[in-house]
Amino acid sequence: METLTITDTRKNSKLNGVNQQVIGLFGLGNVGNALYHVIAEIPKSKAYVKRICVKQRHKNREVPHELITYNTADIINDEEINLIVELIDNADEAYHIAKSALISGKSVVSGNKTMLAHHLPELIALQHETGAALLYDASACGSIPVIRNLEEYYDNDLLKSIRGILNGSTNYILSNVFSQGADYHWALKQAQELGYAESNPDFDVLGFDALYKLIIIAVHGFGTYVHPSDAFCYGINNLKAYDIQFAREKGKKLKLVAQLQKLNSNYFTLFVIPTLVEPSDYIYNVENEFNGVVVEGQYYDRQFMFGKGAGGYPTGSAVLSDITARFHNYRYEYKKQKYFTPPAYTTDVELEFYIRYHNLTDVSVFGERKVTEQHFATDYRWEIAWVKLTELIRVKELLPKINLFVAFTGNFRFNPIDKPLSTRVTCVGDYQPVVDVF
Repeated sequence: METLTITDTRKNSKLNGVNQQVIGLFGLGNVGNALYHVIAEIPKSKAYVKRICVKQRHKNREVPHELITYNTADIINDEEINLIVELIDNADEAYHIAKSALISGKSVVSGNKTMLAHHLPELIALQHETGAALLYDASACGSIPVIRNLEEYYDNDLLKSIRGILNGSTNYILSNVFSQGADYHWALKQAQELGYAESNPDFDVLGFDALYKLIIIAVHGFGTYVHPSDAFCYGINNLKAYDIQFAREKGKKLKLVAQLQKLNSNYFTLFVIPTLVEPSDYIYNVENEFNGVVVEGQYYDRQFMFGKGAGGYPTGSAVLSDITARFHNYRYEYKKQKYFTPPAYTTDVELEFYIRYHNLTDVSVFGERKVTEQHFATDYRWEIAWVKLTELIRVKELLPKINLFVAFTGNFRFNPIDKPLSTRVTCVGDYQPVVDVF
């Protein structure tokens, strides 16, 4: 059995006002390398990198060799290091680093959206127990400070929706498809050559990257955690010329949109789906690797945040901002949990879709649907239909594998009177909200 000793840093008055950030850095890829050189320009009396943990032993690096270690414990157990900066790709390793650091009383800055989306409730609880802080603005939307704004500016119960383009790779692909008339596969290849998409692009083009960011944003926007397995995401990998033609004929563009939608005072829903976007929409002109987020409130209408969402330097700037924030003892307070009753997540919503398909067997996977318009061509068909979100979640692993494409029209409806709600309330039991200020 593993024995864990939890250190409460609140007993250490020195950490209440940090005079110097002594950093242990995990990962020295594009972001980590750029961050190291930026920190090197900061006076050492304020911040410096003491050790850097990497995996590849024989790789040439532009940092002093004596800083390099291959052993996680060399950083976690170093009492002088008071801030862990985690910038690695492996979500499981990132989780163990963040957890070990928080248990030992060290604050953490992370950019690993996959790790956070799967383990955030536990990591929030550890912050509360130890007094150490976890900051992760870099995990959502690169250079756009979405999380900090939700924590500080939108720290009330008036939010109605948060929606936008959260993935720069897919937005670059779609921008080229619509503005340059490029084929999807050619645009994907270009994105890979420019470093906007990985050699295996599934994480981006299937919508997982945007979904994990949205789950993190939901915690700060509405105060509720939704496990990724309970949510729906669908990407752009099945996009064909038919779908592009349909959008153009309607005077719209296709964008991969992540959406948090409050349905009433008690319930909200979320999803990531290609969406038919009108020219009047703020995100219509968000192109290439840029992200755009629209926040709508009960009294302040809609507000728009825009910036680069992909690339080492945009992400690095967000990491540096978190490091600077920790110098001033900043931490997330998770105010939506502390001061308000978080709404529950529900999937009892109907969404209106454009559905392009080639045989009835494929489209039948949706179960019961309400078709309002149909078109039959020689080699394909499309329809406008209402589909239940519960049905989409049921077949979400199958949809990318069959020859059809769906796009959200933007219309949805929610009528809880019709039937009992099949909700998953995640702010009770398995997800304990923070009940006081750290």
